[in-house]
Amino acid sequence: MGGFLLPALDAASSRMLRGNGVQGTMSTTQTQTSPVELKKVLVGAQLPALPQSAIRLLELSQDPNNGPAEFAIPIESDPGLTGQVLRFVNSSYFGFSREISSIKLAITLVGIRTIKNFALWSAVFSLMPNPMCGPFDLKSLWQDSLRRALFSRTLAKVLGMKEPEETFAAALLQDMAVPLLAKEMPQLYEKLLESRHDGKIRLSFLENKIFGWTHAEAAGIMARQWNLPDEFAVLVENHQSIERWVSTPQEDAGKLAVAVSALLPSTADSFWSERDLFDEYYSKIAPAGAPTVKELLIHTDGEFETFAPVLKLATPKKSLADSYEEEPPAEAEA
Repeated sequence: MGGFLLPALDAASSRMLRGNGVQGTMSTTQTQTSPVELKKVLVGAQLPALPQSAIRLLELSQDPNNGPAEFAIPIESDPGLTGQVLRFVNSSYFGFSREISSIKLAITLVGIRTIKNFALWSAVFSLMPNPMCGPFDLKSLWQDSLRRALFSRTLAKVLGMKEPEETFAAALLQDMAVPLLAKEMPQLYEKLLESRHDGKIRLSFLENKIFGWTHAEAAGIMARQWNLPDEFAVLVENHQSIERWVSTPQEDAGKLAVAVSALLPSTADSFWSERDLFDEYYSKIAPAGAPTVKELLIHTDGEFETFAPVLKLATPKKSLADSYEEEPPAEAEA
């Protein structure tokens, strides 16, 4: 059987690899195996069903005439979700002066989109497996996901997007297929994750080279199987396609916000390999008078510290702002 051909690199991956001097390492990941069909993998994984409460919230969101009273019904029918929503709304993230004990009032105060997306994230979070797969760490993935979501929402606002909550949810769930894929193909994904070389090479590039598809595409399929809104699926499956949107930041603010968030460092990596690339793209899309990168990162770090306890996530040892200031070790520059 023939081996896989190296696919054409997008501009971002090509520059990243040249900058880190690791293009030659790619040959070590080549395999001599049959192509893996993504849909068959996902069918074999028996994608778990979303809870009925989450499904009902998504159905309600399709009708703009539905308000807090309608959205409160499926939440109140799920005691676990009710408790999570009330803890979320009463957290220091919102800072209300009095305790909120009514779901309807909670939705009225923080908005339907915010509650719907929180419920969706909680549902997906509870369904994701924790595969025993080499360097994969589920806690790190969720830390990364929350930081990207918070940053994405802030960037969407900077770019003039009026409803940034959809970018928050999409950035939060952009990597939701990774644990499922790692569970189904643990040996292959262990090699892929190790071949990232501490973040110098994107996982999506390695997936595309070996399989001809990426976890972004898998996440898009998962979103559609769950009947999530198609615009959400588009944001998720295109989070690696930053070059498509960079020339039209106002028209594609949501897609750009999610794609730029994908360039943030992983808590599992020792340094930020794509920092310069991140800087380059932000300078291209930032409007006049926009915050500096450092200001955006400090803001995201602050939001993480107040938001994470609600989701029972620990604060990463290294903040985004610290990672941005840190120079890579000498061996990484060689």
